[in-house]
Formats: sequence, structure tokens, C-alpha cells
Amino acid sequence: MMEPSFLESICNTRKLALRDDILLSVEKAARYIGNEFGAVMKDKNEVAIRYAMCFPDVYEIGMSHLGIQILYDMFNRRPDVWCERVYSPWTDAAEVMKREGTPLFALESQEPIRTFDFLGMTLQYEMCYTNVLQVLDLAQLPLLAKDRGEDDPIVIGGGPCTYNPEPLADFFDLFFIGEGEAHYDEFFDLYRKMRTENTYSKDAFLHAAAQIPGFYVPAFYETTYHADGTIASFVPKFSDIPATVKRQVITVLDASPYPTKPVLPFVQATQDRMVLEIMRGCIRGCRFCQAGMIYRPNREKSLDILKKYALELIEATGHHEISLSSLSSSDYTRLPELIDFLIDECGKRHINISLPSLRIDAFSLDVMKKVQDVKKTSITFAPEAGSQKMRNIINKGLTEEDIFGGAALAFEGGWNKIKLYFMLGLPEETDEDVTAIPRLANEIAALYYDTVPKEKRNGRCNINISTSFFVPKPFTPLQWARMYPQEEYLRRAHLLKETMQGLLNHKSLSYQYHQADATILEGVFARGDRRLGRVILTAYKAGATFDAWSEYFDMNRWMDAFKECGIDPDFYIMRDRGEDEIFPWDFIDTGITKRFLLREWQQAKEGVVTPNCRSRCSGCGCSAFESGVCVR
Repeated sequence: MMEPSFLESICNTRKLALRDDILLSVEKAARYIGNEFGAVMKDKNEVAIRYAMCFPDVYEIGMSHLGIQILYDMFNRRPDVWCERVYSPWTDAAEVMKREGTPLFALESQEPIRTFDFLGMTLQYEMCYTNVLQVLDLAQLPLLAKDRGEDDPIVIGGGPCTYNPEPLADFFDLFFIGEGEAHYDEFFDLYRKMRTENTYSKDAFLHAAAQIPGFYVPAFYETTYHADGTIASFVPKFSDIPATVKRQVITVLDASPYPTKPVLPFVQATQDRMVLEIMRGCIRGCRFCQAGMIYRPNREKSLDILKKYALELIEATGHHEISLSSLSSSDYTRLPELIDFLIDECGKRHINISLPSLRIDAFSLDVMKKVQDVKKTSITFAPEAGSQKMRNIINKGLTEEDIFGGAALAFEGGWNKIKLYFMLGLPEETDEDVTAIPRLANEIAALYYDTVPKEKRNGRCNINISTSFFVPKPFTPLQWARMYPQEEYLRRAHLLKETMQGLLNHKSLSYQYHQADATILEGVFARGDRRLGRVILTAYKAGATFDAWSEYFDMNRWMDAFKECGIDPDFYIMRDRGEDEIFPWDFIDTGITKRFLLREWQQAKEGVVTPNCRSRCSGCGCSAFESGVCVR
């Protein structure tokens, strides 16, 4: 019997997929050895289903993703399922694996992904699409779904990008639309039943799975196009397959599984902390925000269950920070009681409390004062637009009075560093609206010097302006809006910077903006159709991967791929959409009616503000779920 290698000896003598010499030659070898505290180990001979859960990005990013942690925990609660994890190997490891012919493997068993029943991928961001192909390629699986055989794993997509899965339709066997806790048990039961009864074939299983709510098999649908390139029809090929795929929603969050003993990474994760999900959805209705729409209705977890989860996480993880996860933490109705409980429990254990997604108001700042140390870190506000006109268009629900009042309270509370997030390129935006951004920041800086006595100042005020470029995402009221050329985005960013440099308090201001070319590509894939699959494949074969990382992103490579495939990217982003145009994602029923989105689009153009869901129901359609704020 061969002696285990050094690294195998510290991994409970499991046979590692990568040799010691390879692991010692790559960056952060711990990304690839598994055996972390909390990882689920099972006997593969005692399970009926093996599921590889993949986040198509580097380990540190994937290990921070709450959705994967939830499904990993849920799937492994079934005695007949072993769910393992896999992430995109970093470029150095990927190169070695390709050269040596080492197939991509799961961390827990270290066995090849190609031997699994399912490969599920979380699609979090459009710029990770070539990493999907990298995963398939390194797993030694055919890249196109139509080329994979009976013995290959079934490839499933989930996550926010599945609200327009069409650019990836060629590569996936099926997608799940909605919250993953719903209907996966039914899906696994179907697979096991067909295997046990010897009635399984890939086609037969996919046909049956397509009839389970939330599952979408792209091969079973056909698209036709008008002469101008717009979609003429999108219909199922079989009469027993639904024409509309309905988003699946967990109506009672307390009843759904939650991982209180998560896997603890060997390598420091991007979000190196405990995560306590307090609610889903948002009441605010910002017209640009896809998450705020597709995760409706707003549903809260009870205070008692959150206290229970918090104590279990603290006991199990050893992390020094706990973060409350939601789209708008300030709107959780039991936040004061929860914060008091966490301060008491975390204080005696020297655990920090992180509160992202707070609004600019006295209540939120009072909460921040309670949880931050005497030495204040920076505080983040997201006005999203500099002028009131633009804030009304996007339904942000903030006035200048709110912004200045919140900033004044922050300064009085001891903060002197504020991060401000904005968007450029919104519908109806003019140069005057662009220059309103640095002027607003300048007035906030002036407020600091006017209201905080010199002897009480903690140094100079620092206002950091950050802008991203607007992308009109599916299922938002702004999905009918157009985008702009890269040069126009850069012109607006430069106009903002030039304006800032001429202001009185410019030394207290700093500015950074997102990549314009990456935004263009993000918009194309967010709004694209099946024809883009050829472009993604062509770009990947030309070397595109880790496009979300600026050091690897190459727009020229992508433009060459569009040209080679005879596809004009401007078609998807640089034109106005008619109200009756069929979108590639219109076959998905999110619960929000297109009638409501159109009404909000008209309200946006008129600058009319829609009240939040607690103030008044706007009839978006989500009351059909009979859950959360829609019931209350």
C-alpha cells in the first residue's frame, strides 16, 4: 500500500486530486484540498444521488455566497444525497490541470465532477459566463448540452442570472427559477424513482422535470425571430410542457433550512464572517433594482428564530463578526430588539456586528452608534443619483433633506468618512444631473466643516464618490431603457471628475468609477437571447475567463468574438424597446405583472414616486404569493 503524501496525511489520508508538487506550486493550495471544518463527508456507496454544487469563480468568492451554503446544508440533510462543492480553479491551477489532464474535482471526495449525477451552478453575475465553460471544460465534459451523453452529469443553473437564462441556454440542461429551497426534494425524488424503477433516460427525466414548478429545460422550447432580429415567438415543443415558468418562492422563511454550522474556509473568504439572513425581498421599489423586484414579496424571519440562529452560528464558527443579510436592513421591523440581543451576546464574546444596507435616517444611525467601536469606520450611503429629478425617476425615495439630515447625524455621531454610491447613464439623465453628484458631495463636506467644531473633528472629512454605469436588468421597470456607448459613459465620468476638482471642498472628495467596457458586456448578456451562446463559446475558446476580474478582462477579445459570429452587440443595448416587444425573458412569471412594470416605466418618465409596500400596495402582482408584507 502506498504511503500517503504529506498533504494527504493532514487531510485524513484522502487521496488528493492534485499531487503535492502541484499544490506547492500554485497560489493558495488550500483552495483545492477540502476537508475544512464543517464540510460534509459521506460514504458514496450509501447515497443514491451525488450533486456537485459549483460557484463559477475563485474559492474565496464562492465560499462567501450564502445561497450555496443554504443549499449545501439542505441537500446534505437528505441521507440519500451527497452534495459536494466545486469552484473555478484559479488561472495557475487551471493551467496545470489542463496540461496534465487532471479532471475538475469536488472538494469533499476529491473525485471527478464528470462522475456525479448533477452539476449545479450558481449564476450570480453575467461576467462569470466564460467561467461556466471553464468549469465544464476542466471537468472534461462537452461544453454544449446537446453533445453530453447519458452518463454525463445533468447541468443545472440557478441564481439571479436565470431570470434571463437565454444567453446560456446552449450549455445547460435545465435551470431552476426561484428560491432553491422550493421543489428540489420533488426533483430528487423523481430522479431516484426513475433510477430505481429502471425507467431513466436523460430525455425522459428532463421531460418529467420540466413539469415540476420552477424548472426550465431550454431544449424543449423554440424561438423564432422577426426580420429585424426581435423575437417573434417563444413556445414549448411539447403540449405537456408549460408555456410559462413560474418563479418559486418560500412563503414562510422560518420553516426553510438555514446553515448554522457552515463550512469554514482554510483561505480567508471575501466575506469572512457569520451571516444572519433576516429577511428576503424589499419594500422600497427602486426602479433600477432587479433584486428588489425578483425577490418580492418582502418576508421577514421571526425574532425568536434569528436569536436561535445567531447563538448557533456564534457557537459553531468562531468568527469575530456577524453580518445581517438583507436588501434593506433598516426595514426589518424587529431590528431594535435584534440589535439589543446581538449587542448583549456579541459584546461579551468580543464579536463585531456588521449592518450593511442601512438607509440614511436617524434610526439607522442610532443603530450604527450602538454597534460600532468608539473609533468610527466609514459609513456608506447610496443616494444613487445627485439630483432630485433623477432620484424621483428611479423611485429612490430620498430627498436632499433626508440626505443632509443623515449626513449631519453621522458627523455628530463621530463619523468623518462617508462613501456615496451613485449610477451614471440612467434614463433622462442630463449633464446637469451628472454634475449634481459632486455638488451634492461638496455640500455634504461643507456640512461637516460647518457643524462639527474644529476641536471635535477627527481629522479632515473624507467623502468618497463611487459610480457604476446603469444596466437595465430584466423584470425591472427600467427594462425598456437603452444604454449608451462606452465613450459616452466615460465622458460622463470625466465630466463628474472635472466638476469635482473645481469645487470648494474638492480636497475632501475622491472619486472612482466602474469599467465602462465591462458594463457594456454585462448589459448585452443581461438583455440577450440564445444567439449569444455562440459569442460566449467563441470568446472562451479565444481565452476569455475570469472576466469579472479586471486584470483578465479583455474587451477586444469579446468584440472579435461578436464580429466572428456576425452579431452586433449594440442590437441588445443601444436601442429603445417597444412596449409590445417580446423580451427573451418574458416566458418567466416572477409574480410581478408586466402591466405593473409598464406602469412604473411610465411613472419613471414622468418623475412620479411610488410609495413603498408598507405605505400602500401598488398592485405589482406578488399578493398572489399570500406571504410577507402582502399579507400584513
